[in-house]
Amino acid sequence: MKLKKLLSGALLCITTVSAMAQLPVEVKGLLKKKRSSAVKLFKVKYGKSVEIANTTPTGTGQFGFLFYPEYEGLYVIGTGNENGPNDNYKFYFKGGEQLSVNLLDSSYVLTGKLNSKENVVLSQWHDLTFPLEQKAINFMKVQSTFVDYFPEQEEIVAKTKTFLNGKATGNVKFDKEIKAIMAWDLASYATNFLNTPRSAHPSVEEYSNFYSTLKAEDFAKTTNKVYTYPWGFRTLSAIISVNMRQQGKAYKRGVEGVDLFASFVPNDTLKGDLALDNATGYKTIGDYQTLMAKYDKYVITKAQKERSSNIMNPLLTYKPGTDAYEFSYADNTGKMYSMKDFKGKVVLVDTWATWCGPCKAEIPFLKKLEEEMKGTDVQIISLSTDAEKDKEKWLKMIKDENLGGLQLFAGGPANEFSKYYKINAIPRFLVFDKQGKIVTVDSPRPSQPELKALLQKTLAN
Repeated sequence: MKLKKLLSGALLCITTVSAMAQLPVEVKGLLKKKRSSAVKLFKVKYGKSVEIANTTPTGTGQFGFLFYPEYEGLYVIGTGNENGPNDNYKFYFKGGEQLSVNLLDSSYVLTGKLNSKENVVLSQWHDLTFPLEQKAINFMKVQSTFVDYFPEQEEIVAKTKTFLNGKATGNVKFDKEIKAIMAWDLASYATNFLNTPRSAHPSVEEYSNFYSTLKAEDFAKTTNKVYTYPWGFRTLSAIISVNMRQQGKAYKRGVEGVDLFASFVPNDTLKGDLALDNATGYKTIGDYQTLMAKYDKYVITKAQKERSSNIMNPLLTYKPGTDAYEFSYADNTGKMYSMKDFKGKVVLVDTWATWCGPCKAEIPFLKKLEEEMKGTDVQIISLSTDAEKDKEKWLKMIKDENLGGLQLFAGGPANEFSKYYKINAIPRFLVFDKQGKIVTVDSPRPSQPELKALLQKTLAN
């Protein structure tokens, strides 16, 4: 197979990538490893490497990629996986570059004369720190203990102070970011060395001088540096682990463990990320809700909220007696209400929208039910899933139709309440008891006599 075919094949894999850059990146490579394997291309997203393409080298080891970079910054090419730096190498792309590279058993070398200045500097940096990478990352291949590693680390760290002299590339963004890349690399090697199996492990008192300069708070002041380094979160967690040992703090499980880790992180968004990372291993919705009761305020970004839903939804059972979702929405006057405001009442929630014919057909029956339940501890909540642009229609309908109960606005079908209860069709009626526990998340409708009977039974209980 010719290299041209390899390049075009790789392009087909990732032409869906945003073409923010005007020019594509062309990668031509040769895999010179003892064992042939797929070569992968990764982007960096939220401090983790994410595979975006892979290709199988020819019989002679040739491979290639042709792609439009989503952003200017670090990408990763190698034969490893998304979880770590083993057999993966960093390159800098902004669009328009050519990269010519040989991937070796434990390293890489640039070939040809058309590689960008940025990638030449990264290659020189890789060569300087290669001994640390080998002992810290490829520890299964290169046996090492702190006795030989610490002196070499201190020697190389000293050389880094003058490494950038005369290496300005003319790319202002890169020339600024390379300093952070170097710091993250050194932290990654230093912490990975301590956190991996060795035949001998040092006491904290035996740590070399470089470890006293590693402070999680310096790496976690903002999300940017964590998010743009391929193993940002892995490395930040490792730095925290080392800082804990230095301060004599023992590991803890559950929320206490998250509290301890978060105490080293000054940035609120990163606190949320740490909580979500911890939650990925949870087995019950109760454990997740306990964690989120404290850390949901740090789940700030859209990506975090989506991740939270993806973690939570498989854990949801909606069994009677489990806690209700703690929503918080405004009524038609702007006053905020939460589920906790209705403790002591049986709650009927009607999810609906002004455009929904079946929803409007239930309104007369809902009004009748409200009249029949008057004087009891039943609170009827009508939760609008109208889009924000239709809020005025909702307000007008409340007035025109003289709608009763408590009218709340959730703001669109993708609101958190609907996502939590997986409401894909409306109307949908949900019943909760006086303790704020689920009775059913799919009750009969007001037009069915079974709903009134259910409310009466729940009141009696």
